[in-house]
Amino acid sequence: MCRVKELEWEMGAKSRVEKLKNAMVCRSRMKVWMMRGMTSVLVWTCVVQLMALEETWGPRLLKGWPSCFSHSDLSSSLQLPPAPPKLVLPPKRVYKNNGYLMISCNGGLNQMRAAICDMVAIARFLNVTLIVPELDKASFWADPSEFQDIFDIDHFIASLRDEVRILKELPPRLKTRVGLGMFYSLPPVSWSNISYYLHQILPLVQKHKVVHLNKTDARLANNGLPLEIQKLRCRVNFNALRFTSQIEELGRRVVRILREKGPFLVLHLRYEMDMLAFSGCTHGCNDKEAEELTRMRYAYPWWKEKIIDSKVKRREGLCPLTPEETALILSALGIDRNVQIYIAAGQIYGEERRMATLAAAFPNLVRKETLLEPSDLRFFQNHTSQMAALDYLVSLESDIFVPTYDGNMAKVVEGHRRFLGFKKTIQLDRRLLVNLVDEYKNGSLSWDEFSSTVKEAHAYRVGSPSRRVVIPDRPKEEDYFYSNPHECLQLLDEPL
Repeated sequence: MCRVKELEWEMGAKSRVEKLKNAMVCRSRMKVWMMRGMTSVLVWTCVVQLMALEETWGPRLLKGWPSCFSHSDLSSSLQLPPAPPKLVLPPKRVYKNNGYLMISCNGGLNQMRAAICDMVAIARFLNVTLIVPELDKASFWADPSEFQDIFDIDHFIASLRDEVRILKELPPRLKTRVGLGMFYSLPPVSWSNISYYLHQILPLVQKHKVVHLNKTDARLANNGLPLEIQKLRCRVNFNALRFTSQIEELGRRVVRILREKGPFLVLHLRYEMDMLAFSGCTHGCNDKEAEELTRMRYAYPWWKEKIIDSKVKRREGLCPLTPEETALILSALGIDRNVQIYIAAGQIYGEERRMATLAAAFPNLVRKETLLEPSDLRFFQNHTSQMAALDYLVSLESDIFVPTYDGNMAKVVEGHRRFLGFKKTIQLDRRLLVNLVDEYKNGSLSWDEFSSTVKEAHAYRVGSPSRRVVIPDRPKEEDYFYSNPHECLQLLDEPL
């Protein structure tokens, strides 16, 4: 009996020993797997850290080390977006600040554009701080747009920082003084040389600290200025004054739509109501329309000329061509009737009746309103300058640009197209053309005679390289700087 109990106890003891051994083996295996897992985590952590160091320190730290990954493998698997180009700003110009210049522009978009270029050049040579220009809101168009609604204000300031200090607003102390009327305001003398600003305006700035120029159009001479002033005017016009991204993108979209269908001509048909009322040109208008235009001219006191003989003015070439005259001229020049013609203009006066002849001669007439959806132009409605900016961008890209009147847009676009490589701009000789049109209509000229004369007269009026015409003591009659800034242009026979 005792022997049996001893055997049972021995067998139980062996069983407990076996279980203990098995438990110890399992714990040992678990420790091994845990050690392996921890080692793997540490190894991969090190690998990741080393890869980060390789990106940071590059060849200095890890040059020659073998790697399982290459940059090409990473780029092909991750497809990371390219990094945006780093904006390199010019160094700030250091100078003693003589004071602050505030300016209020007057007129339409391109009248203000040229004025801004002039004022930057003036601020640079007076060593003053320029406050971002205030745009005209009181003219016929009553456009409420601010500078930053039309132009890229940050680019404007940053791109010119090596020439002139530009602030979005006056410092608080001076802003308070201006609010109290403690500043000097005046309209500068038109077509002035830089010496006028150095000897007349600069002393005012030094005395009052803040000077406000309340009219800015045509306040700097076309000619007789130092080369550095002329080049700075160009730099502002062709580089610093960039439209907002929204305007730029919409302009590119219009150009893409036009290009998909082939070449296109931009016709700046300056035949809006304000133009006709201001100029007194009523050729082709009925009595009711002529009376309406006259009333409008008298309603705006800053339009100084009130009594105008429309017939005399037309004969002298001082009126915009009518849509009917334009149709004849384009046909006489040999423009393909099927070409796309983009109308860069506002509302044509008496549009349905007056545009019928032009539409019959050239059926592919388009406008931004017909190429884009209403939703695309929703934010531009009632903002004339922003709409004009779209037309400006499309005009720059056209195969041919034809203005029917030599207003500010026609001149500034012509100069910009010269800067872009002397792109074809047909400068219509209106004084000659209206007489030719009248002779053709009364039967004095056949169509062939009319067409050949028109072509011959405009063979060299296409925006080719030339020097501005200088007329001493008559600056209003000489060539406008912004239509032909020849000091800044790359001639076609010169190496780039």
